[in-house]
Amino acid sequence: MSAPEHPNPAGPPVRLRDEIVALPAYRQGRQASADAFKLSSNENPFPAHPAVMAAIADSSPNRYPDATALAVRERLAERHGVDPDEVIVGAGSVSILLQLIQASCAPGDEAVYAWRSFEAYPLLTTIAGATAVPVPLTPDFRHDLAAMAAAISERTRIVLVCSPNNPTGTTVAADEFEAFMRVVPKNLLVVLDEAYAEFVRDRTAVNGSELIGRYPNLVVLRTFSKAYGLAGLRAGYAVGHRALIDAARSTQIPLSVTEVAQRAMLAALDHEDELLAQVDELVVLRDRVETALREQGWAIPPSEGNFVWLPTGDRTTEVAERFEKAGIIGRAFPGDGIRISVAEHASVPTLLRVAGEVVRDL
Repeated sequence: MSAPEHPNPAGPPVRLRDEIVALPAYRQGRQASADAFKLSSNENPFPAHPAVMAAIADSSPNRYPDATALAVRERLAERHGVDPDEVIVGAGSVSILLQLIQASCAPGDEAVYAWRSFEAYPLLTTIAGATAVPVPLTPDFRHDLAAMAAAISERTRIVLVCSPNNPTGTTVAADEFEAFMRVVPKNLLVVLDEAYAEFVRDRTAVNGSELIGRYPNLVVLRTFSKAYGLAGLRAGYAVGHRALIDAARSTQIPLSVTEVAQRAMLAALDHEDELLAQVDELVVLRDRVETALREQGWAIPPSEGNFVWLPTGDRTTEVAERFEKAGIIGRAFPGDGIRISVAEHASVPTLLRVAGEVVRDL
């Protein structure tokens, strides 16, 4: 059967995939006006480190970058005790995630993930032509790993586990995850997405860096966007068995990790102690905000990311508008809740004032 034709106002009808035509584009966190706080994208509020800016200034944009990002991979491989060929660097961790889904899934295959979780998961699954199998979170907004294991079928080719979970901030416990890995098929790719790993202070939470090499079917995903403040340069990486990493490399857009990004990653690693001290400051602020919200009466889950989750349900759109009118731009997920980044200290009084007014009306 031929593919359907879709009208093209600029020319003749073009055959496109139905599921792509129907797919809503990824929606970035809303921008904020000059007199508001943009707390919708979980960005690091600190200015880029001077060493990062110097490294960027010294780049050569007229030249192609090292397509393999070898210098960065060598640094990361040393950190994780693996061979550089067991590390891949991508244009943000989300790009590597797409590569892994494309490498493992064909049309008719399935991808299992918790929901609500990172909103790119269903988009990337559809792009790869696979079928999404979302598994509801528990009532306390955590991954239900037992239900996820039960959702695995003969068609499942990849399972995505997000810890801390975006947007709810909850973590998967280390013992839960290891029990999960013992029951999933050994030939099934499992991706542990740890974009917010540096913000975790719960010692019982899973730590992918401690699992590298123990499970041949596991890939650990990390990013430089959050803790290292390189969101605008698109820089992420993954570590796993070489066969899995090679498969991801095969689906990578060549030369997609720019020289600017590679230089910035190396500079960030050189000054990691200073950058992680900033993370410590954000964690203190996160815990302060979380405590204050609970004292106001909010029933919120414990967050291990750089954001908090307000479960506002059917009133999400209304509540988000109230925050916006006060200058707090959060990330609204209609029907579920609002994710609000913990960023500038100056945003906290307004955030808490509006939150206190709202919770009394819910």
